[in-house]
Amino acid sequence: MIFSSNVFLFVFLPSFLACYYLTPNRFRSWPILIGSYLFYAWWRIDFLALFAAVTVFNFVLGHKIHANRAVTVTARRWLQLGLAGNLGTLAYFKYANFGADTVYLVLTELGTDPWLVTHVVLPIGISFYIFQAISYLVDVYRGDTPPTQSFIRFAAFIALFPQLIAGPVLRYKDVADQFESRTHSMEKFSQGCERFMVGFIKKVIIADTIAPLVDTGFAVQEPSLADAWLAMFAYTAQLYFDFSGYADMAIGLGLMLGFRFVENFNQPYISQSITEFWRRWHISLSNWLRDYLYIPLGGNRGSVVKTYRNLFLTMLLGGLWHGANWTFVVWGAYHGTVLAVERLLGVKAAFDNFNIARWLFTLLLVMLGWVVFRADSISAAAELYLGLINLQNLGLSSTMLSQMNDLQLATLIVAWVVIVIRGLKDRIDLARFVPSIGHAVVPVFALAVLKLSAQSHSPFLYFQF
Repeated sequence: MIFSSNVFLFVFLPSFLACYYLTPNRFRSWPILIGSYLFYAWWRIDFLALFAAVTVFNFVLGHKIHANRAVTVTARRWLQLGLAGNLGTLAYFKYANFGADTVYLVLTELGTDPWLVTHVVLPIGISFYIFQAISYLVDVYRGDTPPTQSFIRFAAFIALFPQLIAGPVLRYKDVADQFESRTHSMEKFSQGCERFMVGFIKKVIIADTIAPLVDTGFAVQEPSLADAWLAMFAYTAQLYFDFSGYADMAIGLGLMLGFRFVENFNQPYISQSITEFWRRWHISLSNWLRDYLYIPLGGNRGSVVKTYRNLFLTMLLGGLWHGANWTFVVWGAYHGTVLAVERLLGVKAAFDNFNIARWLFTLLLVMLGWVVFRADSISAAAELYLGLINLQNLGLSSTMLSQMNDLQLATLIVAWVVIVIRGLKDRIDLARFVPSIGHAVVPVFALAVLKLSAQSHSPFLYFQF
């Protein structure tokens, strides 16, 4: 089940909210847990067993770590067991196919008859709930949070359906108090509804309309200059509106339930450095990688060379977290390299003044990275990169012209106008020139629902990660 579906909007959500608000406050973790399990089971009921097993495993390990906190060696061993179990589970389901395919290709090249390997199905959302479980164990080990005494609350935290599939990546210590006690008000509920509708509009009206343009652009063989640049601009916009739309919907649903989740986006395409970009894009993941990977690796506490190494490894592993494909490895290495270079050159994470040249250069770096992120293979990415400098063929190809339409192009233009105007509003004084769209949310949301009913199924892009 996904948020942008009629069954969620008109069946699941109203039924869940009715049950949730009819339940007394102290028992509301129960409807969250049951509703979240039903939400997850809509995709595949058999993976609920894995989901439940991960939950039980981490609940027990959290108490084992806490009980042995006076004996550091023993507590560390329990933590190591928890990390091995979680990462082993993630590695098997997410990277078994990648590893087997790589070995298969190597053996084939060597002339050896390779074996047949059964395809492993990737459980939806596993990257997110495994990372949440890991942060819980590490925080208990560090003493940043005590282990929860309520299994139901912990299970509800792991399964919390608004952010279960694609984040934000929550940490138990940040929401523990809210599971104990949280406020419910009509004002907070209304804020949640408005935030959900904004995210829904981003996804259905903008991202889904641009999607065919992206698919065509990245599928063109030997793309022209115009093909390549159009595809790159389209995907850059599509990914932002799709993923930030999901984040808005998740945060809105959380408000409807009385929770306040961390923000996941802060106008990332207006950044003036890649360092700043990673403080504005997928913020919860960036902070997770910093606190649970970069700092444990040594952060910037060692030599300059080690600091660069830690930056590079953090982004490399962050890229691999996104998917089991060499394209994600290259994308992570690319961002790790740029971050290291920026640190070497003393580039600031946030500048006092807005500089158009700095902004445009950073945006270009981001978009170039998105090419390999979106491409099906390294060779496909290379083709599109060559198209970006293809001065022998400037115009749109016949394939692009036959597949695109005026609505897609108009939506793409609107998307970039929104990106630039909203971003610049935070940088310079544009508030008086940018009208409020608050009153337009409901009618546009209604239009988005009608569009949803007429179009085919379109899952969120980050579901595959």
